[in-house]
Amino acid sequence: MSQRNICVEQYLETPIEKQQIELVERKGIGHPDSIADGLAEAVSRAFCKEYIDKCGVILHHNTDETQIAAGHSIPKFGGGQVVHPIYILLVGRATKSFGDVDIATDTLGLKTARNYLKNTIPNLDLDSDVILDCKFGRGSSDLSDVFGREGYVPMANDTSFGVGHAPFSELETIVYNTERSLIEDLKKKKGLKAIGEDIKVMGLRSGEDISLTICCGMVDKYVDDIGAYLSYKEQLEDYVKDLVTKHTTRNVNVFINTADQIEKESVFLTVTGTSAEMGDDGSVGRGNRCNGLITPNRPMSMEATSGKNPINHIGKIYNLMSTQIARQIATELDGIDDVYVKLLSQIGHPIDKPLVASVQISVKDGVKFDSMRKEAEGITDEWLSNTKKITEMVSKGELDTF
Repeated sequence: MSQRNICVEQYLETPIEKQQIELVERKGIGHPDSIADGLAEAVSRAFCKEYIDKCGVILHHNTDETQIAAGHSIPKFGGGQVVHPIYILLVGRATKSFGDVDIATDTLGLKTARNYLKNTIPNLDLDSDVILDCKFGRGSSDLSDVFGREGYVPMANDTSFGVGHAPFSELETIVYNTERSLIEDLKKKKGLKAIGEDIKVMGLRSGEDISLTICCGMVDKYVDDIGAYLSYKEQLEDYVKDLVTKHTTRNVNVFINTADQIEKESVFLTVTGTSAEMGDDGSVGRGNRCNGLITPNRPMSMEATSGKNPINHIGKIYNLMSTQIARQIATELDGIDDVYVKLLSQIGHPIDKPLVASVQISVKDGVKFDSMRKEAEGITDEWLSNTKKITEMVSKGELDTF
């Protein structure tokens, strides 16, 4: 084991693509849990920028307890209404003063949240459909002091671990790109406004057969009647069937809004594009991991990454870093099926020196594992020795966290 406690070993389990059953899920950006994640991360990044601008350093904060209490709506073809607003509570800790400098964290948090909602859920009326509130407590002085020390390597705030894997399997790639393409391409570029942002994609691969079950809330004001609704469903199905051919030659079945009862005209309509308007609550950390997916066939950490500070909060740093390490190893080394990286911290110890950095590599048939051990160790060591790189990338919004 190296000086940084890096252990690289061969992974002898069945590679993901050769397993009989694989499950993958993605909650889209308009899912209540994803909205909570997005708000928490947007506020954290705004705090980082404000702290740097006013104080020259990122001060202690965590905004990872954002909660969404669902509202009540009456959607209908041609346009319904939200009759009870969604309630959103921004919760966490923030440094509100540094020396003689005051930082208006609550005001900044609310402003940032409103901008995020405006850009993410455009059919949400911020004046009537949502109530925004915040309760940011003050960051503890000992943590604030640590953050302000020049050139100081922060100490881990917890004994915890982060987990990452690479490369994406075909199913993981399909599930991730299905939600992203429906929003970024079919809705925004091709102009299918009826698509709501609340899209959940559940993928199942059984042998060589893939099933995609997609729940997509339609925006009611763009859907005139049941006939129009069915037409939009058909467009979605055709679009996804064409999309998946770019990623797999396996047989793919696509199912859209399977709970619909067409004969009763009981279908997945929304007023705003998110189910948070009607019965679905949301919390940070209940949705996608930091790679944008929920992958029960892979090792995962239960830590939420969104909203945690990027300085010493292992729940964010090690999950993001392990993912980046795994991706680089999988990209740069030939003959790899799967890479799994697990980083374990020990509270009070420097974050660049984990208690262990475990790298497990599954190699393709005929490939010698020993030939890649040193290279994998070197990639891992480089990332660990540059933990500030993760901090900078996160605080600037250069790394997704959900």
